[in-house]
Amino acid sequence: MFMSTLRSPISADDVAAVRRPVDRASLLPARVFHDPEVFAYEQQAWFARSWICVGREEDAAAPGEYFVASVASESLVVVRGRDDVLRAFHNVCRHRGSLIVTEPQGRLVRFQCPYHAWTYELDGALRRAGHTDALVDFEPDENGLHSASLATWQGFVFVAVEPAGALMEQLADLPQHVERFGIGELRRARSIEYEVHANWKVIAENYSECYHCPGVHPQLNRLTPYDHGRNLESDGPWAGGWMELTSDADTMSTDGDSHGRPPLPGLTQEDLRRIHYFVLWPNLLLSLHPDYVMTHRVEPIAADRSRVVCEWLFHPDTMALPDFDPSDAVDFWDLTNRQDWNVCELQQAGTRSRAYVPGRYSLMEDMVHAFDLMVADRYAEDGVVTRFRPRHDKWREARSV
Repeated sequence: MFMSTLRSPISADDVAAVRRPVDRASLLPARVFHDPEVFAYEQQAWFARSWICVGREEDAAAPGEYFVASVASESLVVVRGRDDVLRAFHNVCRHRGSLIVTEPQGRLVRFQCPYHAWTYELDGALRRAGHTDALVDFEPDENGLHSASLATWQGFVFVAVEPAGALMEQLADLPQHVERFGIGELRRARSIEYEVHANWKVIAENYSECYHCPGVHPQLNRLTPYDHGRNLESDGPWAGGWMELTSDADTMSTDGDSHGRPPLPGLTQEDLRRIHYFVLWPNLLLSLHPDYVMTHRVEPIAADRSRVVCEWLFHPDTMALPDFDPSDAVDFWDLTNRQDWNVCELQQAGTRSRAYVPGRYSLMEDMVHAFDLMVADRYAEDGVVTRFRPRHDKWREARSV
């Protein structure tokens, strides 16, 4: 197969400076944000071989409901069967290879190819293929839709184009850090899609630090000062930590007020004063608030372009309140998102310059470094997993560890 012959276009020597401790390390080489060859490698070696978050279970909640996802240049359709089981299939007819589903989401009784009307059941089985009865050695049972692996966690739907092991192995120890937030019980109140003219890794790096917050996000920095918080030590392909709310703020919103929204069930008293942030390899960003959860799903389109789907999840009981209105949270983060996309696009443009050489990390960017280590290790292809303890001495009020 083509996959078995892939070789990284970025060598271990190219990223050796990234794999040092953060106070000695340099940032990723500029090529990784611009080179189409690097982008193609990442798509096939990483996105095709990892569990990729493509949506929420509520996107296909009832039998016959489906949505289409693009992963590593593959069009996939996620559908709930009549048996209430979620499945993923390659969105490709077994006849002449036409796409079968052309609408991004919807509900249907069965799949029918728009070209020659080959028809498939919701479980992928071929139901009807006209004028094939007399074909030699044609077995309908062997001509159903090709499936892709699917698994769920906390209401998120993950798919894997190539074999990727068990989802829980990829999640490693992350579930224990977020279980109490009950994300699986939450439901979407709002979704906004953005197209950002920046590499997907630039977006993940930007999300992983608040070093830029005083200048770029004055509204956010007023609620959670950039130098108050702590990062967590990870045993898997994720990086995360939390930031402290100021004494006059209840949550992240236009005015810092939760507007009567109760806290999520099961949270600790400490959780009520913190905003938790996690980057889950490779494309899911989790922002956990006392009263809601926000997610970003980053979908690479090209080396210099990404699609970001941002969603706001609330507890169903909160959404059922007569005065429920998420606009204070949505408006706050929509503004913050657009501020972020602007600086991400500036970085994308600037790193293209022949004058740019990778800079040094500040100590406020050790979570950026943690994400970049995941990237660098995968480029190096030497089997080494590089991790360093978070630098808690960077915080204004350093906490003992």
